[in-house]
Amino acid sequence: MQTQYDYTKFKEWLILKKYSPATAETTARITEYFRQWAESENIFELTEISYADAMMFISRSSKHGASQKTIANYLLHVRKFYQFLISEGEVKENPVAHIKIQGIKRKVYHDILNAEELQILYQQYPTTIEKEAGKIMPPQEKNILSRKRNKVILSLLIYQGLRVEEVAALELQDLQLREGKITIHAKRRTAARTMRLESHQVYEIMDYIHEIRIQFLQEDKSTSKLFIQRNNGEYFYSVTQMMLTHLRKINHRIKNFDQIRASVITAWLKQYDLRKVQYLSGHKYVSSTESYKVNNIDELQDDVTKYHPL
Repeated sequence: MQTQYDYTKFKEWLILKKYSPATAETTARITEYFRQWAESENIFELTEISYADAMMFISRSSKHGASQKTIANYLLHVRKFYQFLISEGEVKENPVAHIKIQGIKRKVYHDILNAEELQILYQQYPTTIEKEAGKIMPPQEKNILSRKRNKVILSLLIYQGLRVEEVAALELQDLQLREGKITIHAKRRTAARTMRLESHQVYEIMDYIHEIRIQFLQEDKSTSKLFIQRNNGEYFYSVTQMMLTHLRKINHRIKNFDQIRASVITAWLKQYDLRKVQYLSGHKYVSSTESYKVNNIDELQDDVTKYHPL
């Protein structure tokens, strides 16, 4: 009878697979939950679990109140454990590999901005300073430099649809300005890709590097980061929050940068085929790209006409 399992080697395997230590701990914990359930069913070795057993686990979890999303999350982690067992030669097949929980609703973004509204955000983003009565302003020269930098950041969010964390991770060597391209490296949530820069972006980025960035290098002249960061990223976070404040003055509907990225991807889906949008978006799975189709107002209108004719 197996009373406990040593997950040390499994967690080391996950780290080698580029999962974070926190994810490794979570995966081991959920796998242990699955093992304890199996033991309660008199299945004392996880190598003995069958497809039917896994389906019984799903049924029991559902009866005990677990949502479909929670069950899908359980399976996601347990699936990794069986991938590990396969790599160790302990099992030949993954009993949960082909189980898909139906009926999970993906997040749908509402209040999508159209291409013209996105363009206005960029064009009207302030790079000058207007004196506000009763308000103490920071040194004007530094503030103007900050706003010009922010506009370069905004251009990458709007024209390349980058995530904020992808912008923060950019380094000088990721730019191929002569070719008008930028490389975005793979992250835990996104795939690597090389994207074309708009012609005006090339000039603006060159100006930023040679005229603006150099003036922000006072504290860390050795960094290769495209956008200077301090205090373990807290400084960059405060920059993006200030940008949101400015953007809301241009368009009061602005909620966050996820809304902007969703708007960009939705616009791409009107221009390009699904696989190209998947690549541009950095989605690892095409299903992630497909989930943005529901934001397309034309497709929504077709559904309304089809299912709710007037």
